[in-house]
This record gives sequence, C-alpha cells and structure tokens, in this order.
Amino acid sequence: MSTTFPRARKLGYDVDQVEDFLEDARRAYHAQPGEAVLVTAAAIRQQAFTMKRHGYAPSHVDAALERLEDAFAQKERDNAIRAQGGDAWYSQARETAQVILDRVVRPRGRRFRRVGIFTLGYRVREVDQIADRISAYFQAGRPLSIEELRTVAFPAQRGGYQEAQVDLVIDTTIEVMLAVR
Repeated sequence: MSTTFPRARKLGYDVDQVEDFLEDARRAYHAQPGEAVLVTAAAIRQQAFTMKRHGYAPSHVDAALERLEDAFAQKERDNAIRAQGGDAWYSQARETAQVILDRVVRPRGRRFRRVGIFTLGYRVREVDQIADRISAYFQAGRPLSIEELRTVAFPAQRGGYQEAQVDLVIDTTIEVMLAVR
C-alpha cells in the first residue's frame, strides 16, 4: 500500500497515476543535460489525474506538484544559462514578458478571443482584472504571486473569453516569473 500522500475520504487522485508520474519526474530530474525527458516544469503545471475513491488527497498532491514545478523550473533555468549564457536567458524572458504585456494592455473586453454567444467561456470582467494585475506586475513591479496565478479560477459566461488562450497567457506568465526568480 502506497503512503506517499494522505488518502482522501471520498474522491482523490488515482494513486497509480500519481506514483507513475512521480517516478517519471524523478528520472527526468536526474537526467543529464541534453538527455530527452518527458517531464518539464510546464508538463507538471498541466498534469491532471483521474479521480478515484480513496485516492490521494488532491490538496497534498497539488502542493507537492507546485514544489516540483519550482524545482524543475530552477533546473531548466540553470541548464539554459549554462548552455546559452545568462544574458541570452534573461533576454528571452524579457521578450516573452513583452509579448504577454502587449496582450494584457489591450482594451478591456478585447484582450482575448471571444467564444460564440451560445458557448461558455471565461467571464470577461474577471479575466480583465487578472490581466490588469499582470500588467501592473510587469510595468510597475506590483506584487503578484505565482500561487495567485496557479490557483486563479474564472466563472463561466456565454460569449466569454476563449479558455485556452487565457490559460496560455497565465501559464506563460508563470514561466516568466519562474525564469527570473
């Protein structure tokens, strides 16, 4: 019986899936630079598990995945700086930040592609509020934590913003924040 994480009383993450993913992550973390790996910081952020009765408690697994993502991002940054130099690494991070900033300073209500009127997307007002915070972070150095972006959840709205596009901007913002930490 695996005891890596506490078990949920009802539904939790599939134990075998979590254990398999963690084993893949261990192998990837200890891989040599240039060696092909399946697990990256971005892959960890997007990892999902099936829910099963008495699986691992999601809050414990999610917290571990956040720490794991931070460790992978640090290692990826260190490897990239060794390979291309610090100036090139930070230049790339600044370019990516500028692309994000160009998106989030667009007029409210027009920052992302909208879904059709009969389709549910993210509520425009709430997404625009987060976009304003991202803009203030990049332009004025206002506080914004990675945790806030990792846990942001938007209510649905007919004709709202396209979810995939918003998620990509949030994920890329997290990548930039991890890159310059």
